[in-house]
Amino acid sequence: MGDNVVVTGANFQTEVLQSPALVLLQFGASWCGSCKTAWPIIEQFAEEYAGSLKAVKISIEEEGELAERHNVTSLPTLVVYKNGEIVNQVSGGLSKQTIHALFKDLL
Repeated sequence: MGDNVVVTGANFQTEVLQSPALVLLQFGASWCGSCKTAWPIIEQFAEEYAGSLKAVKISIEEEGELAERHNVTSLPTLVVYKNGEIVNQVSGGLSKQTIHALFKDLL
């Protein structure tokens, strides 16, 4: 499935901050139903925009420090990185159109 990868504290610098592509990052948890619903949509966009958009996920259960650094207070939280900087962030159950609106003007 495209460039999709699970991000940890160990690979955050390489996979997110140093990525030449726009990064759409999902903070989620194994028990989060909205996270499970949003991820296939995110994967779809990553495939559609392969090479320009990279989809990654971070488990708040395993990477609590990264979640804290991003002020994650609800799930899922989506964060868009461009050139190592946060350019967009939103939380909650999101429609396909809302997810697309997060990054479409940044490609």
